[in-house]
Amino acid sequence: MSARASRTVPASSPDRASLRKALCKLPNVGPATADDLLLLGFDTPQSLHAGDPDEMYQRLCSLTGVRHDPCAWDVFAAIVHNARTGESRKWWDFTSVRKARPDCVNWSR
Repeated sequence: MSARASRTVPASSPDRASLRKALCKLPNVGPATADDLLLLGFDTPQSLHAGDPDEMYQRLCSLTGVRHDPCAWDVFAAIVHNARTGESRKWWDFTSVRKARPDCVNWSR
């Protein structure tokens, strides 16, 4: 299942501030990450349940034209984990998971 949400929230949307505020209440989500999630089309905490950290990271890099720090994947993994299980874990708990993957070397800057 693709994590691609139904719509990207436009920067000029009057609802953007309230959506951003709701996302910032999630563990591991600050203003910059909330903006990234909105850019990816995740506009509610519930929408993150269908997220895929790999797809989210690759799309973020593609949409921004920038190769983001691979730790962004760790943050996405922690956020999706929380959405699916309700368990709050620190983003760095997922760093070893990412680094253990054989394709991790391709994520370097």
